[in-house]
Amino acid sequence: MASSDLEQLCSHVNEKIGNIKKTLSLRNCGQEPTLKAVLNKIGDEIIVVNELLNKLELEIQYQEQTNNSLKELCESLEEDYKDVEHLKENIPSHLPQVTVAQSCVKGSDLDPEEPIKVEEPEPIKKPPKEQRSIKEMPFITCDEFNGVPSYMKSRLTYGQINDVIKEMNKAVISKYKILHQPKKSMNSVARNLYHRFIDEETKDTKGRYFIVEADIKEFTTLKVDKKFHVLLNILRHCRRLSEVRGGGLTRYVIT
Repeated sequence: MASSDLEQLCSHVNEKIGNIKKTLSLRNCGQEPTLKAVLNKIGDEIIVVNELLNKLELEIQYQEQTNNSLKELCESLEEDYKDVEHLKENIPSHLPQVTVAQSCVKGSDLDPEEPIKVEEPEPIKKPPKEQRSIKEMPFITCDEFNGVPSYMKSRLTYGQINDVIKEMNKAVISKYKILHQPKKSMNSVARNLYHRFIDEETKDTKGRYFIVEADIKEFTTLKVDKKFHVLLNILRHCRRLSEVRGGGLTRYVIT
């Protein structure tokens, strides 16, 4: 047997002997009346500490569950906040703007002898007779958006579709403002556009408002690409426009 192995064996035996001595010493301590009461008291305190640890573990589990619930609530509130911000940023322009004017006057500031002046509302100004209304494409509603098939919407959002409607309305208004403008007040650019608009009209578009791709490029920042034509399919599905083809042109008619 090598000397190193013998040393390890001796160390192991000595460790065992030391443990036995400690055990016998503790056993003898437990038999002494003076130490027995102390050991019993220590045992009782260990039981109390163990119960406290169990209560602490239950409290930690409860706090973890509460923390998870608060995280879920926070995420839900963040989603609601994003929805509210999205609605705020995408309020349809065709909705009436409501303004409320409030005037607060304290009773102590009023002079009882001074007559109260009542301002008469300003008469509503009638639009000039020569002003002509231009038909615009209504924005789609949330219900209509939810009714569009998923394969047709792809990854497009409610706001993106209404943004395109807003831009197309801009093109319609710009076009028909030129058509309603007196010819004498037109510059050369407007006059050229006027003649193009007239040439693009057909018997199927008579009395109807429409634009073509050239108008979209002229008056908006929209790109006439694959995504744009996907949006047109949605607008046709929601009955916001129809198409009239002829003469190599596709006319997008506001319905």
